[in-house]
Amino acid sequence: MSSLPFPYRVGQAIDVHAFADPQSDFGEKTLWLACLEWPGEIPLEGHSDGDAAAHATCDALLAAAGLGDLGTNFGTDRPEWAGASGKAFLEEVRRMLADAGWFIGNVTVQVIAKRPRMMKRLEEASQAMSQILGAPVSVSATTTDGLGFTGRGEGIAASATALIYRK
Repeated sequence: MSSLPFPYRVGQAIDVHAFADPQSDFGEKTLWLACLEWPGEIPLEGHSDGDAAAHATCDALLAAAGLGDLGTNFGTDRPEWAGASGKAFLEEVRRMLADAGWFIGNVTVQVIAKRPRMMKRLEEASQAMSQILGAPVSVSATTTDGLGFTGRGEGIAASATALIYRK
């Protein structure tokens, strides 16, 4: 048995965001999900852009590397991250992993929501997130058949699993 630490690690995470109040004025804010803009959709609430798919991915990567989580690294006590995009978080997490000697093997992320309807943009979302992370990302989507807060259309959840490795 090798005295070196196991060269592969897996992280799993869930992120949840509520939709903004439909009666409120969103201004220029739009829905961002899986690093794609969804014009005409109600945006998500959050300290940042609320991209639940990007946030779950970041948390899974950070957990695998033992580097904390999104809240401890980019929480509401860090005003410089207010309004940040999911892309900005993914880029920073990729850098943090590289600095710690980790490479991203792949990520799967599943969006759980009634809306937006993602089927026609899943490949685009996978490509966008893969390009940002420099590793394969597979984005999928499902509904909860009307059950729970996602089924009632009150928000979006996302679950991600990430594999990282050392060379």
